Amino acid sequence: MENLEAANGFRWIKSNGVQALACIALEQAGFTNAFSTRTGGVSSMPADALNLAGFNDDAADNIHENRRRFLSLFQGEWRLATVFQVHGCDVYNFDANDSSERVDNDEARCDAMTIDARRTPNVLLAVKTADCVPVLIGDARNRAAAAIHAGWRGTLARIVPRTLESMSETYGTRPEDCIAAIGPAALACCYEVGAEVINAFQQEFKGDAAKLFIPTLPEHARINLHQANTDQLAACGIHAHNIHTAPFCTMHHNDLFFSYRQEKLARGRVGRLMAVIGSRK
Repeated sequence: MENLEAANGFRWIKSNGVQALACIALEQAGFTNAFSTRTGGVSSMPADALNLAGFNDDAADNIHENRRRFLSLFQGEWRLATVFQVHGCDVYNFDANDSSERVDNDEARCDAMTIDARRTPNVLLAVKTADCVPVLIGDARNRAAAAIHAGWRGTLARIVPRTLESMSETYGTRPEDCIAAIGPAALACCYEVGAEVINAFQQEFKGDAAKLFIPTLPEHARINLHQANTDQLAACGIHAHNIHTAPFCTMHHNDLFFSYRQEKLARGRVGRLMAVIGSRK
């Protein structure tokens, strides 16, 4: 396994073989946050994998034990809040919809969640990824937070701006008060797409789409979804110095992160990472 140095405002947090990336600026603003890796678990994907979701591909006991180990990285008692992700752009307000002890809410089908951390402390919003882009946002003034799952479909549908709009309407969030962290994902060094994706981005983003692609074969290109989501965060008004991007590709560093594109055909099963954010009392 490669010994990767954290960069761009992130640090490694580790405990008993489990390790994750945390955004330092979000921590300094009072938000517990992390982007998990695949190390230190009990799942056979292929071995000792920290698979945190995907009950169709792994035993429930494994996933729950892996989640327990993951949560041990953080001080205090926490519960995870997850939803059924559908590669869409709907936003789920945790405060208004779920104050129960449920961990996996499959009735809520969406790809972003928001929370008022003052009203609902000790809850970690969690989005699941295995190549898609995880985005965490913390509103330092109002103590609101968001966790976003942005694959190419969510990025195309502008799920990040939709989430910030929801936070503004619900919590009075202002982009200039926000800190954003973009986690490991399939990046332009490895992530090749075809004409369907290229054409869709060209139609939606017009001339701005060109900088997101590196042409490869005819009607194929590698896409930079980190850049696409960074641009959307900035266009919403989040200051550039408050946008932090983890410089890791899940496909290239498949020994450290789960990658659907690298593993699905080769192994038939793929684990899931989690990106989490919340705040203590």
